[in-house]
Amino acid sequence: MNKSFLQKLKEFLKSWEMVLICILLAEFVVFGAANSKFLRPALLFNSMNDFMSICIISLFVTFVMITGGIDIQAGSIVGLTSIIIGVTWQDFGLNIWVAALLAVIVAALCGALSGFFVAYCGVQAMVVTLGGSFLYAGIALLVSNMASTASYQGISGFPDYFKILSKYKFFGVIPSQLIIFLILTVLAYILLHRTKYGRRIFLVGVNQKAAEYSGINSRLVIMSTYVLSAMSASVAGVVLTAYLGTAKSDLGSNFTLNIITAVVLGGTLSTGGKGNVVGTALASVVIGLLRFGLPLCFGVGTQYLDIPVGVLLLVVVVARSMGSHPTTANLIRKWKERGREA
Repeated sequence: MNKSFLQKLKEFLKSWEMVLICILLAEFVVFGAANSKFLRPALLFNSMNDFMSICIISLFVTFVMITGGIDIQAGSIVGLTSIIIGVTWQDFGLNIWVAALLAVIVAALCGALSGFFVAYCGVQAMVVTLGGSFLYAGIALLVSNMASTASYQGISGFPDYFKILSKYKFFGVIPSQLIIFLILTVLAYILLHRTKYGRRIFLVGVNQKAAEYSGINSRLVIMSTYVLSAMSASVAGVVLTAYLGTAKSDLGSNFTLNIITAVVLGGTLSTGGKGNVVGTALASVVIGLLRFGLPLCFGVGTQYLDIPVGVLLLVVVVARSMGSHPTTANLIRKWKERGREA
């Protein structure tokens, strides 16, 4: 029993998740040394509210990318969710929770539509979800035109029992958004790593034809991942609308780069077949703290924050590509052998 535990501990210490934990600790050390305000629990927890939506979406985009696909329409679905909630509540008189449920159902249908084209029609996921991002953003604008208020103003005045969804603080410090994220992380982990459905996702990502020969309905599995991704974007849209107290059609429009970076940085291969919910969760927090710490501690303008995130994405992708290249792999193997001999 102890031997098995020690073996698992050694594997974890060598894992990519451990690297991400070290990066998190480095962020605390660097940003904390530059500005002590970064280490204040109240300020740190409050900052998490600004990027929890990205964290939530990233968890389930991981499912999509493990199958070998990609989802760049999630940001548009956030905006569509937000404006549906606002219009159906303000102008159609629906209960706010019914409006939120309706928005989630619409998002699931959007995910199913995109997933259908990818899984059953063989269209490339990049093309489908790029088209979907424009389509759902356009539908969000159409919905906003039904509102009695101007679209640029947004719809506000939501009841307090709705806004408390994201503004309540446990023990007076921990925001409810963080609790929602942790719950969804546990659910995503169980679904992906502890169920037959999760194993099917990995099998489809490794070899779709082999998965079909083993009796797996690979097309349905692929389509379902887009549905889950869209629903997570919708949940993030509900939480973000409650947090801001305003419904707008363009909420989430700048989420795409951060979401894809979080998933790739978390250890998911862009080619599919490998991924980890825990890695994605850690990576999304790494990116969120980076976007919070740079302006606070080093005065970096918010308009430039996509630069370090983009660099991070390029570094990870290039490093993995080089690591998998035969020449690089042979060099690494030779260095390890020399190290052992020394």
